[in-house]
Amino acid sequence: MATDRNVAPVIVKRKKIIVAGGHHGGAWKVAYADFVTAMMAFFMLMWLLNATTEKQRKGIADYFSPTAPISRLSSGSDGMFTGESVFAADVLPRMGVGASSLQNTNGEASNASTRAQEQQAAQDSVFREVEDVLLGLSGESMLEDRWLRHVVTRVTDEGLVLEFHDTEDDPLFVSSAQPSATLHEIAYAVQEASKLLGNEVAIEGHVATVPVVRVEDPAWDWSAQRAKAFTDLLSAYGFPPKRVRRLTAHGDREPVVENSMSARNNRIEVIFLRH
Repeated sequence: MATDRNVAPVIVKRKKIIVAGGHHGGAWKVAYADFVTAMMAFFMLMWLLNATTEKQRKGIADYFSPTAPISRLSSGSDGMFTGESVFAADVLPRMGVGASSLQNTNGEASNASTRAQEQQAAQDSVFREVEDVLLGLSGESMLEDRWLRHVVTRVTDEGLVLEFHDTEDDPLFVSSAQPSATLHEIAYAVQEASKLLGNEVAIEGHVATVPVVRVEDPAWDWSAQRAKAFTDLLSAYGFPPKRVRRLTAHGDREPVVENSMSARNNRIEVIFLRH
C-alpha cells in the first residue's frame, strides 16, 4: 500500500504538574506545630514561675545547668529537679496552689474546723475546772453538803449546764417564785464560780406538773417567774446582768423523770454558753 510521505506527523505533549508549595502544601503544618510547641513551652514556664518557690526554681535551674548539676543551695532531695515535686500531693496544699486527694480546695474550711475543735476542747477544759470549783465548795460543812444534793452538772454542745432541782424535803422556792435559803446559797456559789468564765449565760425555768386541775395552768407563769427570780438573785450577789443572754420558761413540758409531778422536775438551769 502506498503512503503519503508529505503528511506531517501529529505530536502530542503531556505535561506532568507537581504541586510543591502554596496553601495546598504541607510546609505550613510544620511551622504551625513549631509555633504551638513554643507557646506550650512558654505557658509551662509561666506556670512554673508562679507555682514554685525560690528554692524549687533554683533546683530547676540547676537541673538544666551542665556546669553546676548540684548547687549548694539546692535541697539535695531525690525528688524532681533535686527538690520537692511541684505535683506531689503533700506539696500542693502546703504551697496553696492546688488541690489533691489529701487536701482539697476546701482546705481553709478544714483548717477552720480544726481551730474550732481546738477552741471547743479548750473551753471544755475550762468548763470542767468550773465544775470542780463549784462541786468542791462542799468541804466539811453539812450545810454545803446538803445543798449539793440539788446540783447536777454536764458539758453539752451548747455549753456548761448547771442544773439545780428540788428535793422532796428541801424545795428551792417556798412559793411560786420566792427563793429559799438553799437557793440563796446556790446563787452565791454560782456567782463565785462564774468568775472563772467570761461566757454569757442562759437561765431556764422548769416546773413539775400541777397535780390539781385548774382553770388556768400556772406552770408557764411559775417557770418564767422562777427564772427571773434566780436572775435577780445572781445580780444581787454581783453577777453582771449584761452577761445574761436569755431567760426561757419551759413550763412542765420537759420533765427529767417519768413522773411529771415529781419534785425533781422543779429546777433551774444555768447554761454558760460557748463563745
